[in-house]
Amino acid sequence: MELPDGWTTKVPDLDDLPALLRLRAADKTPFEGSGKVDADAITGEVAGPASWTRQQVVAVDPGGEIRAWAIAHDRAAGRTLVYLYVDRTIAQAAEVAAGLYAWLEDQARSMAVLRGIAESHLDASPFADDTVQREWLAAAEFTNKRTWLHMSRPVHPDEEVPALRAGVTIRTVETHENGMPVASDLQTVHQTLEESFQDHFNSYRESFPEFVQRLREDPGHRWNHWWLAYVDDPEDPDTVLPAGSLVASVLPANAAGVEGTYVEYIGVNRNARGRGVAKGLLHAVIGDAIERGRDRVSLEVDADSPTGADGLYKSMGWVTDYVTESWHKDVTV
Repeated sequence: MELPDGWTTKVPDLDDLPALLRLRAADKTPFEGSGKVDADAITGEVAGPASWTRQQVVAVDPGGEIRAWAIAHDRAAGRTLVYLYVDRTIAQAAEVAAGLYAWLEDQARSMAVLRGIAESHLDASPFADDTVQREWLAAAEFTNKRTWLHMSRPVHPDEEVPALRAGVTIRTVETHENGMPVASDLQTVHQTLEESFQDHFNSYRESFPEFVQRLREDPGHRWNHWWLAYVDDPEDPDTVLPAGSLVASVLPANAAGVEGTYVEYIGVNRNARGRGVAKGLLHAVIGDAIERGRDRVSLEVDADSPTGADGLYKSMGWVTDYVTESWHKDVTV
């Protein structure tokens, strides 16, 4: 790895948590308007279940200070998410970034070898207004491919959630007596999401075990935040068909001390679109947030989605807080 003279690297551990929190906060504050960082999430990335599918390294300056943090996440077969946080107050920031992006590329190749595939697709997600990170990505031969809207909707304790459209049923996944979810319901969630996203931008098929494990890595994961939607079978009124699903998580408390809900995934099968399923799922998660005393529901949407999802969210009260981009690079083994 090419770094400035006197610099070293190491795998981060929990003793490095304060430095990692500072790097993450400095990266997001100018663009999200808040420097609040989920310490539990970062702890999981460094030394918890979420670290299992990640390769990461920190860059240390000659004085022993951690100045950068690079993470390669083996997201799915052939897809590697890459993250880079660099202290921009140092004169060598661009040089450090170049060395670490080269290291991230090497990690993606190594992950492809372990999976027995010949190529990998690197995916970085800088803030749209982050001209510095975008310059580093362009220098590393990444290409800007897509724009993502990060939206939120306030939740009011006295608002009423509309009733479901006729022929639509929505419920949370069933659980056993010990609180664990019924496997068949989780498999139905996975199947409906895979089917609904198969024609979407940057969609990679993910095995069921990988899907469940990755979502469970999130500190905000809750089994009672998984919903299934069904529609009546037009050929048999006594039969219902899986039509869509939604998986959400808990957002950490904000400055006012109130938690929120984050929509990780929402998908509706193509043969069920136009029947009020998406609105029903969104109203279900809003109603749940109200019952739990939360004050917001947040999500991310492809600005160029062929389903026009951003228009639906806007019509239901969501507004854009900030914008990110997808920058891609394909590498071969």
